[in-house]
Amino acid sequence: MHRREFLRGTAAVAPVLAALAGRPRRAAAQEPAGLALPKPQIQGGRPLMQALSDRKTTRTISEEKLSPQMLSNLLWAAWGVNRAASNGRTAPSAMNAQEIGLYVFLEQGVYLFDEKAHSLKPVAAGDHRAQTGTQAGVAKAPVSFVYVADLDKFRSGTAETKAAWSNAHAGFIGQNVYLFAASEGLASWFRAFVDAPALAQLLKLRSNQKVLYGHTVGYPAKA
Repeated sequence: MHRREFLRGTAAVAPVLAALAGRPRRAAAQEPAGLALPKPQIQGGRPLMQALSDRKTTRTISEEKLSPQMLSNLLWAAWGVNRAASNGRTAPSAMNAQEIGLYVFLEQGVYLFDEKAHSLKPVAAGDHRAQTGTQAGVAKAPVSFVYVADLDKFRSGTAETKAAWSNAHAGFIGQNVYLFAASEGLASWFRAFVDAPALAQLLKLRSNQKVLYGHTVGYPAKA
């Protein structure tokens, strides 16, 4: 191409490039959009004593999806804000560290529960539910949680103490999930068998963020 032709071509393309430069960049394919959740319904449900009576682990879970409202209610019951003035939660936390991150694995992607905004922040696109446990049955269940402790959120304490607190806190949240599941007729399966290094890589965790447990929820599979 002659120099004069090249310059004419460049002049023609320049306005197009300028227009494209002014446009907002599209999100990368590997970054899912965030998800807004309906306002949680915090009234109703079975009486506490009945929910305790019905609480159990169920490992055979249907592929049927939870409705957005059911997912919203579940997340609030697990680790939601129940005292807005103090950012108090539905599960206790030593020194109010609130160090547990609740990662939500759905068919379309992985999200981090934003308790204050009651929404889901995008973490990774695609179906990664199979990575939430090393046992059969977790890949097709509609929702799985992964509990992650951010040890940097503790103001004091030894490494052993922080680990003990975090395990207790994850257990409190897990019990909330169990009781909600019992109240709503859902299946609930809490487990320690997770590939922590693989999950840490997927979730892009820092060294002081520790994967603790997985927890799968859905409707019981029909016999």
